[in-house]
Amino acid sequence: MLKLYDYWRSSAAYRVRIGLNLKGLAYESIPINIAPGKDEHLGDGFRAKNPQMRVPALETEHGVLTQSLAILDWLDAAYPEPQFLPADPWAAARARAFALTIASDIHPLNNLAPLAYLREKFSADEAAIGDWYRRWIRVGFEALEAQLSQRPASAFAFGDAPTIADICLVPQCANARRFKLDLGAFRRLAALDEHARAHPAFIKAAPENQKDAVK
Repeated sequence: MLKLYDYWRSSAAYRVRIGLNLKGLAYESIPINIAPGKDEHLGDGFRAKNPQMRVPALETEHGVLTQSLAILDWLDAAYPEPQFLPADPWAAARARAFALTIASDIHPLNNLAPLAYLREKFSADEAAIGDWYRRWIRVGFEALEAQLSQRPASAFAFGDAPTIADICLVPQCANARRFKLDLGAFRRLAALDEHARAHPAFIKAAPENQKDAVK
């Protein structure tokens, strides 16, 4: 069985949970508490699995795979149905670009390590951290909303079925709500998020439904 080294609030791990659920794959979730002060990802046991010391990591029969988008790419190749990318090459490229705007532009600036650095090196308080966090989501979401406005509305970001775009969007919207970013300016993104979160695969993957969730 696949083993997912996971943390309930990690948006990158959330993406992989959605992907596994969309593929209908059974997996064992192994929680790694990355919360400040817990730092289980820094221990020797997990470091041996993933020298980068981050979640998610997926243990397969071939070995351990890291980085959420690489994991999703492998899942799509190894388990072809349903596909995470539209069949049309242009639409597939645009869906990938949408996902990368989140995974490569927004998320890295708001990950635990940069936030810790802001606190430790620049004495940023929680109000400043919140402002920083919301700024980078807002900048990315403004671009994505503008791109969506150029296309006809659809149930999911790129048609009638979820793609890599929705897999990345929903966890990022969860982060936005957590840090109290008003999504009112992002009508299309908010509608896509709401629709996707009603899908069984997304419900099962939601942070609050994980066994290590802090209620």
